[in-house]
Amino acid sequence: MLVTVIPKGRPSPSVQEILAQDVNPAPAIMLTESPAQGLGDGDVGIERYYAKAWHDREVEKVWRKTWQLACRVEDIPQVGDHILYEIVHDSLIVVRAADNQVKAFVNSCLHRGTQLRATGGSVKQFRCPFHGWTWNLEGALTHVPGRWDFPNLDTEKACLPQAKVGVWAGFVFINMDPDCEPLETYLEILPEHFQAFGLEDRYKAAHVSKIMPCNWKLAMEAFIESYHVPMAHPQVMGYYGDENTQYDVWPGVRHVSRMIAVQGVPSPSMTGLDANLTIKHIRRDVPFYGGAPIEAETTSEARAKLAQRAREKIGRASGRDLSALSDSESLDLIEYLLFPNMVPWGGQALPITYRFRPNGDDPETSIMEIMLLFAKAPDGSHPEPAAITHLGLDDPWSAAPELGSAAMVADQDTENLKRIQRGLRASRKPGVTLAQYQESRIRHFHETLDAYMAD
Repeated sequence: MLVTVIPKGRPSPSVQEILAQDVNPAPAIMLTESPAQGLGDGDVGIERYYAKAWHDREVEKVWRKTWQLACRVEDIPQVGDHILYEIVHDSLIVVRAADNQVKAFVNSCLHRGTQLRATGGSVKQFRCPFHGWTWNLEGALTHVPGRWDFPNLDTEKACLPQAKVGVWAGFVFINMDPDCEPLETYLEILPEHFQAFGLEDRYKAAHVSKIMPCNWKLAMEAFIESYHVPMAHPQVMGYYGDENTQYDVWPGVRHVSRMIAVQGVPSPSMTGLDANLTIKHIRRDVPFYGGAPIEAETTSEARAKLAQRAREKIGRASGRDLSALSDSESLDLIEYLLFPNMVPWGGQALPITYRFRPNGDDPETSIMEIMLLFAKAPDGSHPEPAAITHLGLDDPWSAAPELGSAAMVADQDTENLKRIQRGLRASRKPGVTLAQYQESRIRHFHETLDAYMAD
């Protein structure tokens, strides 16, 4: 039996010590920790970040075998509404086929392979633009021009091939493997952990997609640890607990990991920073916490007052009474990873979901997406979901003002990721070295990746 061991030398106060002092307590699921055990200490081979052969195997072993986030349910609210989900060479039409039914069809005409749809939208049927072969929203072939000239065509069997579809927390998932495990078991502990966060009661208020100058795994890794924060994001040190971030990897859980980083307290490295300077930092750098001045005598009092300010602002924006919302859900970074490429956040302070994918067939660039999920009104109504803002390789995240202060952080990381991708190409060291605790989520991810690649 694995024994939970808190890493020696981890700076204090710990996340759990901070949460224990909060005025509004955190959900029970956050009041535990599970540091990784038995992940080993070897380096991770660098060829997985640029080798075309590795990339090609990932297509077969990972992208065609795993459950992946395709869209939000509010992206396809009406029958006939659809989006395209594309990953390397695969293209799927994810469509609301009926009021309570979502399907995912391979985006290829069964006549001569023409893409049936070039963009998302709303249709009553899928008609090939080349010769006019037509399928209904259930995927059944309904019309073949010159039907007399295809005597061997079995119309009943000429249905559009489908991927598996599942829905969780307002997200639509697809899996191209007909023999895959159900989404319900693939999600493992995630539904239990997210019961308190209610992502199904949110809508997509912003969605920005950017071509990144690195492999998709490098992009994701930069956003699932806080070890890089002091060097990459020094502006947050006055109000962000970086070195004492909590990292959780649960025994027997393959697809899910977590980190909790507290806000409203200074970094453990910022000794001597008083409570009011912490407030000044967070009010200066995070516009969300602006407003009338706040005074505090202690760090815990500063955190409590900042949480109260956040509850009031989130409540006004959503039209909800959030007076009982925990301090942690009001302030902190509560971030999960669902293998292979989805990073959903809990709480209300930072309502973010990330998605990472290869950029076509190029293993050295990728697509990173940031979605902001805001709470619906109490009656369930909400604005139209945001259209996607597309940013190119040379466009900064700051070109998408809808991201607010998150854009500056993403731009800082993007500059470093460009250097990492180039540095790995120049490296004579065959692997990358990972910290035992602070980079344990990355190590856990690669353990799961290796298992899929070896399957």
